[in-house]
Amino acid sequence: MYFLIAGVVALVWNYWRIGMVADTSWWWVMGLFALAVAWWSFADSSGYTKRKEMEKMDLKKKQRIDKHKEALGIKAPRR
Repeated sequence: MYFLIAGVVALVWNYWRIGMVADTSWWWVMGLFALAVAWWSFADSSGYTKRKEMEKMDLKKKQRIDKHKEALGIKAPRR
């Protein structure tokens, strides 16, 4: 995501000739988008994206279970 944000910022700056990106080649700006694609390809193929999504789901599940336990009067373990 950081490469994509940096690419969009560099694209706008290069188009409007603002700041230090004004005199750089378009290849450098487009290279940031290529890095974003490469990172997403790696993250998807290695399972990183799926693992992070499952961690988020597990945390939500645990919070939901703890909330229901408190509603039933069962003390949830302290973290």
